[in-house]
Amino acid sequence: MRKLLVLALVGLAAQLVDGALGMAYGLTSSTLLLFAGVAPAAASASVHLAEIGTTLAAGVSHWRFGNVDWKVVGRIALPGALGAFAGATFLSSISTESAAPWMAAILFTLGAYLLVRFSRPLRANRAAGRLRSRFLAPLGLVAGFVDATGGGGWGPVATPALLVSGRMEPRKVIGSVDTSEFVVAGAASLGFLIGLGSEGFLLPTVAALLVGGLIAAPIAAWLVRIVPAQVLGAVIGGVIVLTNARTLLRAGELGGPVPALVYAALGAGWLVAVVLAVRALRRARRARATVDAALAADPAVPAASAVPAAPAVPVAPEVATSLDEPGESRRLAAAVES
Repeated sequence: MRKLLVLALVGLAAQLVDGALGMAYGLTSSTLLLFAGVAPAAASASVHLAEIGTTLAAGVSHWRFGNVDWKVVGRIALPGALGAFAGATFLSSISTESAAPWMAAILFTLGAYLLVRFSRPLRANRAAGRLRSRFLAPLGLVAGFVDATGGGGWGPVATPALLVSGRMEPRKVIGSVDTSEFVVAGAASLGFLIGLGSEGFLLPTVAALLVGGLIAAPIAAWLVRIVPAQVLGAVIGGVIVLTNARTLLRAGELGGPVPALVYAALGAGWLVAVVLAVRALRRARRARATVDAALAADPAVPAASAVPAAPAVPVAPEVATSLDEPGESRRLAAAVES
């Protein structure tokens, strides 16, 4: 009973992170399950089966709030499903000893990517045109394969790529990626079912993760209003990096002072990333305050001279919607340009 409660808390924490960042449910839950000693294939299979329920709920919510671009969903979901099925089949076919360092390496890389990504603001490509299948199909294929073999990665791979392209509103990026993940999770679960059989799914673990995720869904909408997504992304990236570094060090049979030095270097990098994220957040807030003060004096000037811009980091639909209100994106752009 105690173990199921811990797993439910894992699902709750993972959904809180995902709701605040628009990504990382699979990364967070898979990392914590591996840390608890669950076999890599069983961890990924269980997480993806639980994601069928959580992504369905998220997709319906995004659809009701108008956050879904169904053309993008159609073009990215099918390649993503094919990649996820292939990744699940691959992970199911290799031994646990081989799978553990492989999965830890993928999670470590994605965690490091989160650290770098959220330690600095992103710039959108304002001159880009519409998204095409020749961009979405390979992106979905790669993201789906990484997601299944790493126990997570659909959001961290697909969401930043679409945001940086500058061709979609941030809220629609998050909504479309989350909605298409339902198909990806289903395909991955089917691949694990064929490769591992029904015994490959830890059903109590799936139920606990699902319950925790469903409970956290409404809380995440509140959390994102008080916890800055940029800082949270850097913090979670560091947790994922340090946790999976332990598995990689064990696989490499590195002893003596090496583990301590590696942990010290990773910890220092984590601290630097968090500091940079806080500094970027403060600069954005100061710029926002300056623009608001200018608007109070003369509202017409920034609105006439600014160019719309996307926010620096992916945010949950509630925040993204507020940024897309008339005048908000222009105000942010004026602050950035100045």
